[in-house]
Amino acid sequence: MTYNLRIIAAAILFGGAVFSGCTSSQQADLIVFNGNVYTVNDSFEMAEAFAVKDGKILAVGTSDDIRAKYSATEELDAEGKTIYPGLIDAHAHFYRYGLSLQSADLVDTESFKEVVAKVTAQREQHPDADWITGRGWDQNDWSVQEFPTKDTLDLLFPDTPVILTRIDGHAALANQKALDLAGVTVNTKMVGGLVEVKEGKMTGILIDNAVDKVTSKIPDPTEEEKRQALQQAQENVFAVGLTSLDDAGLEKSTVALIDDMHKKGELQIRVYAMLDPSPENQEYYFKNGPYKTDRLNVRSFKVYSDGALGSRGANLIEPYHDRKGHYGFLLASEQEFRDVAKKLYEHGFQMNTHAIGDSANRLLLDIYGEVLGGKNDKRWRIEHSQIINPADMGKFGKYSIIPSVQPTHATSDMYWAGDRLGQERLKHAYPFKELMEQNGYLPLGTDFPVEDINPFYTFHAAVARQDAQNWPEKGFQIENALSREQALRGMTIWAAKSNFEESEKGSIEVGKFADFILVDRDLITVKPEEMRGTQVLRTYLNGKLVYKK
Repeated sequence: MTYNLRIIAAAILFGGAVFSGCTSSQQADLIVFNGNVYTVNDSFEMAEAFAVKDGKILAVGTSDDIRAKYSATEELDAEGKTIYPGLIDAHAHFYRYGLSLQSADLVDTESFKEVVAKVTAQREQHPDADWITGRGWDQNDWSVQEFPTKDTLDLLFPDTPVILTRIDGHAALANQKALDLAGVTVNTKMVGGLVEVKEGKMTGILIDNAVDKVTSKIPDPTEEEKRQALQQAQENVFAVGLTSLDDAGLEKSTVALIDDMHKKGELQIRVYAMLDPSPENQEYYFKNGPYKTDRLNVRSFKVYSDGALGSRGANLIEPYHDRKGHYGFLLASEQEFRDVAKKLYEHGFQMNTHAIGDSANRLLLDIYGEVLGGKNDKRWRIEHSQIINPADMGKFGKYSIIPSVQPTHATSDMYWAGDRLGQERLKHAYPFKELMEQNGYLPLGTDFPVEDINPFYTFHAAVARQDAQNWPEKGFQIENALSREQALRGMTIWAAKSNFEESEKGSIEVGKFADFILVDRDLITVKPEEMRGTQVLRTYLNGKLVYKK
């Protein structure tokens, strides 16, 4: 359908809102006109204009019709530029990202020497801090692709605890002072975690649950630091077009803080909270039930089944291709996963489980199937769904299980994922199109700060399956790429649906929240190499401007 015909179709589609009633002008708060508006409704219709009142979409149609029927205290001439619904990140760590802005940024470091330099600079900026923390290193980006050791940190910071978390959050490097404070020794053992020991000595590398032993000793940030972290994170996500996000793994106290900041007008971003399944969280929310406002939705728990592929913690059916006899591991027993699934089902909460390896995915799909019993509308999710054995793929559709994926994981991991899995299993990794076909929709996210917060990187990775240098030329396992329409839906209406929120957000339709963005190019028509450079010109939430470039 050509652009003009689609506008005509939109005018017909929205005609009830545009042409009904008297001919005198009706009052709105905001009119947006002369735009290339992607409504992302069921028919993926285009429009030129819409009116907003009391924070919600009042009418959608052509510029002439909207301006003829409505008058407003504010008008926005989009000057032909593209407008999308406010973007939704279906899997992120918003609060943790905010806190990470207060520590050493180790993302994109090209050597351990560079990591040390950044950590040293961080210490010089904050000489009185009790701990030195950093996040974002990835040994796969270094010329020597091996885990670092703590020797240099011990030498430079003998009296200050240091912990530097890997990019995926599933491994960390700690110095001896930090290990001593946590009581970690060469003899420390645990379920779902590993303290790396070589030649009888700790290297400082901690995997999965071992990381928590050290990070649990870091003093909690102050109330003011928490508020600043959330506000700074919000400023950054508004600038890239996000108006809603799923924050995975929150404690009750953090949820309460977000709710308080919302009520006081200190925070506007809409948050779908996935609770950490701590005993305290379970006790409180099982007693009190889900909690919902216009900006906060608390009805799910985030469970971890295994670790990450990069740190070899993902649980595989067959051994790692590059480590003989090593399968990764589960972070809890099978019975514990069954027990929490039954409890969440009984109390009416959504279960969203991190699963990377094919063995972890198989186990959780089977447990979900046991509890759910067949087709349903519980919308239980598998977060990441990275490696799926072909024998298990159909279970997503059979039990109405939603795979929630982060496309930039594929383009970040593609350089070395074959080393971990071997070429045969690699074919069954990051299968976005296959996963989308299971239930007819696929929510997309970034997993920031594991990946960059920019959702346009998500779009490019989903459609072109290429990195920032547009490599590989034909895309990584391009047979599992999404179409542009599917990618946009995954970042808007499908993300909303995975959160039971499709009736209030995710598209520009009458009655929904007036969350939308104005951008400098049309992702549906630009060349793939131009997608990542997309700039957000304005971000609106509830019809109010919250960011302007």
